[in-house]
Amino acid sequence: MIDRKRLEAIVREAGRIALATWPGDGHALTSWDKAPGSPVCSADLAVDGFLKAELRALLPAAGWLSEETVDAPSRLNDALVWLVDPIDGTRDFIAGRSGWAVSVALVNTRRPLLGYLYAPARRRAEGGEFWSAEAGRGAWRNGERLAASGRDSLPGARVPAKKLAVEDADLTLVDQPNSIALRMAMVAADEADLLATLRWGYEWDIAAAGLIAREAGGVVTDAFGHPLNYNKHDPRAFGVLCSSTGIHAAAVSRLADRAARYSVQP
Repeated sequence: MIDRKRLEAIVREAGRIALATWPGDGHALTSWDKAPGSPVCSADLAVDGFLKAELRALLPAAGWLSEETVDAPSRLNDALVWLVDPIDGTRDFIAGRSGWAVSVALVNTRRPLLGYLYAPARRRAEGGEFWSAEAGRGAWRNGERLAASGRDSLPGARVPAKKLAVEDADLTLVDQPNSIALRMAMVAADEADLLATLRWGYEWDIAAAGLIAREAGGVVTDAFGHPLNYNKHDPRAFGVLCSSTGIHAAAVSRLADRAARYSVQP
């Protein structure tokens, strides 16, 4: 059995390591583009190194897949795999905004078993926002059980985004953190009704938040409405659609033509 108290302590310490260099508190930070339009910073690497050492010590049998670590194909032979994004929402982190989180999931045979998000720059008086979920046992934020959005009508649905396409003008904009994991968690906390992306993304972005949203009662699929699998040879999926159960089918239908157009392999 995994020591869940130790695991929570590791994730919280990872958040503290990131917060110690967060520009929002006036700290200096080194950042660069690892690829055009893909920023990374020294905190990403520091948190990644810490989590890799601590999580492997906690569960030596588990493989490893992280945004900031060169992929090792040997993980495909592991039933248990850690999926990690050391700082999801790096753009907000670098800009000194609070919309970033440490994301850690433990996947068992392609399905998330445990999921943790820690956003230490949010709700500072409460020690940050700490989200957790366990398959079949529910989801929590700061100790409070989560119940996802129960909306059953797509028009008027709350969407965390900066702007909407013309065909989505009947939806309602709400605050958008840069972290996609936090946007998914907003559905879990009934602070949003729908999160949808129409681009290729990576497993480490969504594994923890997807479990949190699902355990809170939401639905999480790819942009076509298909189930998501993890620890695949190619750790990408086209889009993510996280919503209340009552609007998921309508959202899939609305996005179908766009998803088909945009999903050509990059």
